[in-house]
Amino acid sequence: MRALVVYESMFGNTEAIARAVADGLREARDLTPDDVRLADVATMPSAEGVDLLVVGAPTHAFGLSRPSTRKDAQQRGPIRPGAAEVGLREYLNVSPSLTGLAAAAFDTKVDKPRLPGSAARRARRELRRLGCRVLVPPESFRVHGTAGPLLDGAVERARRWGAALAAALPAERRRV
Repeated sequence: MRALVVYESMFGNTEAIARAVADGLREARDLTPDDVRLADVATMPSAEGVDLLVVGAPTHAFGLSRPSTRKDAQQRGPIRPGAAEVGLREYLNVSPSLTGLAAAAFDTKVDKPRLPGSAARRARRELRRLGCRVLVPPESFRVHGTAGPLLDGAVERARRWGAALAAALPAERRRV
């Protein structure tokens, strides 16, 4: 199995979750780093030759970030270099058809009860529009405040979610 985990991260929280998801995929299947690539969305990585595409982004204004919400994030604290330039929304908008590719989406979001919206739910819709087979429901990982840190246990939960994705892939392939 070859997987690509693409993430957008302003403050590093979504990147930490993406790394844990990639680790979970590797551990569940005894894969190498070459088998499970981790890529910042700013690099606009190609999904060619992968069996599974996992995408993750922070929830901004109830969905995927936009240039204006990334600019607003810059006002809330120091962001990662290059993080404001391109987001998951733009990556998915320029992606070619990904017909039949297994996929999953996750997000990070502020830990406030009843806060609506999810970048992962929007990403799932975009993945389906591109023809992907979404394996599991979108998953959210919570952060304290806009800049984080992640809630206790979030990284370990992301690792377990990555392992569950690895386990879901063969079952999904059999149904096709």
